[in-house]
Amino acid sequence: MNILLNFILILSFFLSFSIITHSQEPLYHICPNTTVFTGNSNYPTNRNQTLSSLTSNGNRSIGFYNTSAGQGPNDVFGVFLCRGDATIDQCQNCVASAAKEIVELCPVEVEAVIWYDFCLLRYSNRSLVSMANSPTVYKSNTQNISDQTRFNSLLATSMRESATAAANAKSGEKKFAVKEVNFTAFQTLYNLAQCTPDLSTADCIQCLDIAISQLPACCNGKQGGRVLTPSCNIRYEMYRFYTAPSPPPSPPPSPVILPPPPPTGSSGDMSTAAIIAIVAPSVSVLLFCMGCIFLRRRAKKNYNTLPGDASGVNEITTAGSLQVNLNTIQVATNNFSRDNKLGEGGFGEVYKGLLPNGQEIAVKKLSRGSSQGSEEFKNEVLLLAKLQHRNLVRLLGFCLEGEEKILVYEYVSNKSLDFFLFDEEKRGQLDWSRRYKIIGGIARGILYLHEDSRLRIIHRDLKASNVLLDGEMNAKISDFGMAKIFVVDQTQGNTSRILGTYGYMSPEYAMHGQFSVKSDMYSFGVLVLEIICGKKNSSFYQTDGAYDLGSYVWKHWREGTPMEVLDPVLEDSYSRNEVLRCIQIGLLCIQEDPIDRPSMATVVLMLNSYSVTLPMPRQPAFLLQSRSEQNMPMKGLESNSYSTTKSAVSGSVDDASITDVYPR
Repeated sequence: MNILLNFILILSFFLSFSIITHSQEPLYHICPNTTVFTGNSNYPTNRNQTLSSLTSNGNRSIGFYNTSAGQGPNDVFGVFLCRGDATIDQCQNCVASAAKEIVELCPVEVEAVIWYDFCLLRYSNRSLVSMANSPTVYKSNTQNISDQTRFNSLLATSMRESATAAANAKSGEKKFAVKEVNFTAFQTLYNLAQCTPDLSTADCIQCLDIAISQLPACCNGKQGGRVLTPSCNIRYEMYRFYTAPSPPPSPPPSPVILPPPPPTGSSGDMSTAAIIAIVAPSVSVLLFCMGCIFLRRRAKKNYNTLPGDASGVNEITTAGSLQVNLNTIQVATNNFSRDNKLGEGGFGEVYKGLLPNGQEIAVKKLSRGSSQGSEEFKNEVLLLAKLQHRNLVRLLGFCLEGEEKILVYEYVSNKSLDFFLFDEEKRGQLDWSRRYKIIGGIARGILYLHEDSRLRIIHRDLKASNVLLDGEMNAKISDFGMAKIFVVDQTQGNTSRILGTYGYMSPEYAMHGQFSVKSDMYSFGVLVLEIICGKKNSSFYQTDGAYDLGSYVWKHWREGTPMEVLDPVLEDSYSRNEVLRCIQIGLLCIQEDPIDRPSMATVVLMLNSYSVTLPMPRQPAFLLQSRSEQNMPMKGLESNSYSTTKSAVSGSVDDASITDVYPR
């Protein structure tokens, strides 16, 4: 028995050693030949100096270093990042190999990036201090996984936990995390997430979010996969491909009270009474723990399914730490002064406030006659208390006193998207780079709601006035009063109460009350086209032979003149490829059949990877209406929008098996 045990231990050691110390071979490299240096340039000298500096600093304990050489147009910036579990020797050897190989592979290019198992190295004629998720390389294991649905759910959860742990590393530490979870009794899932240590927590999360969102497209159903970018990378496998972290030191042993020796029998026997004395306490503790786990799971299940308590008080009190005193809100808003009013909509008014600690807030005061009653109020509080994402507006608190129902949000300084987009003077502030950034932010926020949050959430009222812009013009989705919570495996629902804003609602929802994640995709498509064109969907009526914005864009798409729909204020300050890609995405999202519309995970991939070929869109759904119908009130439709009056609210165990590569 001892011989067999020793053999297993030795075999495990050599197996682990062979995995960790395989030869340094590059996984992939990219050096665009669009820009090269000339023979009489100082660029190669500066590049060699930069690479030499990187190589000499390969022994840094943090496994990261950036440097530069030269000046003016011949500046060369360089950086390397070693995998978090690599030893100093492994890191140093990898950086040296990369510095040598990259010159051979990219002899005259002014920028390049190369990836190895243990490191990445890149150089460029531009500064490398900001977050970069392009170019991107995907690699997938050729072997398929069983039970894909359960595996995908487990992978998404565990990868998200690794990403969060990596991003929240302290300043000066490696932004690196690994995790292992049981998939079956005999299979374990291992994953890894890492960012360059110079990224902020928010940028690291954003970089990893984008990488994780691309797994379904590159690696769905595969036993392993990875996404490599210049600023972050992720990987998962069904075997431990990294060095397991050292366990924390064990606490000093507690004093052990030995049972009395057996009164009779041989020295190797133990009395029944002694066995019971030892086992009984352990069984009791085990049963107690199982009971606690059962109760916690049942409580969590009840909380997630949101039982219909009419008043909403029972659920809301679970977020008691968010409750704000009415007097505090009155003082902050100068008793809801007209001067502090930000906007007004069907559900109430929004005010700007200032807390005693100097924090600015946006206060949503629901009107007593509002159609958003206790159910919608409870819905929004519970949703926002759970949701945490940089592209969603953050709930700071709520008040439920007497007949008052009040929500307190973070104040978002740059108002709402419609405030800029549909104003003749202000829309010039939204250049193409900002618009493209806003589209990407909205997509990531909706992706979080649809797939990455604790529950599947349908917003049901995505539109320009519900997208807020912070000081850096980052998009933040707001107004969750009409959001619908689904259980994880639910994909669609029906309602007899049609809520939303006409023009943004999908045909199946507006006419039949059928809603799903594809309903949000339709609204997203309309919003994308509005951002591109700078025109309201509702402003069209047989304009240029079109009934609405979708038919207007579709007409130019069919005629081969799609760039004519672009907002004229953008002039030449745009990327033609990005504009065309966004127009195509918008048209794909507003197709009549929900099945034809892409998921938000696919859209995020389309926005971030030019290697993805987009399908050709079909004719969109046209909700035709006469002018008289346009001016008629929409019976049965309720709007949760408000018009902005001042500032807007709230504010195999062998890497050789991984052969499928998809560079971006």
